Amino acid sequence: MPKSKRNRPVTLSKTKKKGREHKESIVNSIRDAVEKYNSIYVFSFENMRNLKFKEFREQHKLTSRFFLGSNKVMQVSLGRSAADEIRPGLHKVSKLLCGDSGLFLTNLSREEVERLFNEYEEYDFARTGTTATETVELKEGPLEQFTHEMEPFLRKQGMPVRLNKGVIDLVSNFVVCEEGKPLSPESSRILRLLGTKMATFRLHLICRWSPEDFELYREGLDESDVESA
Repeated sequence: MPKSKRNRPVTLSKTKKKGREHKESIVNSIRDAVEKYNSIYVFSFENMRNLKFKEFREQHKLTSRFFLGSNKVMQVSLGRSAADEIRPGLHKVSKLLCGDSGLFLTNLSREEVERLFNEYEEYDFARTGTTATETVELKEGPLEQFTHEMEPFLRKQGMPVRLNKGVIDLVSNFVVCEEGKPLSPESSRILRLLGTKMATFRLHLICRWSPEDFELYREGLDESDVESA
């Protein structure tokens, strides 16, 4: 019987080499893109949805390039100080790559980029731990939106339900979630069943760099903060 490939030992040196090569590939891709595109933006994101982001990226692949991943690798690509930056002023961009952020390199005009990012919003179901944006309470009585087969599942989510002539009855009022409080796993499941979307995937511009100038979008920051960061 042939040996399973899963049981083959992999030396640590090989995994380290692969990781290093992957990082070097990203660095080279970003540096190539810097030469290709007219301007560079740092953006942040909230409630990331990979599929939605992939669609957004595909829509603009002819004029732009997105990079997400290790902030440290992206910083190294651009240069982390004035001494090692690959283009004048890019160390300012590098210093703003922190937290949930990414790079957007593009040939689109500043006005078009600002419009795209400001208008972009995608609603989705909230995940466990997300802060509820509203209080959702179900009133006592029949839950006709659910079929009778759902009764055991709803009971497992903590809902006080019972079957009454093939219809699920809510025995008493039930608070699914409260505004301002994190969602439990049970709450997020119930909201999905109800079709209630509480998460909004958004992208926010932080700064813009071009060979001619540098602009900050985030309130409370000025160039001296970036220089001294």
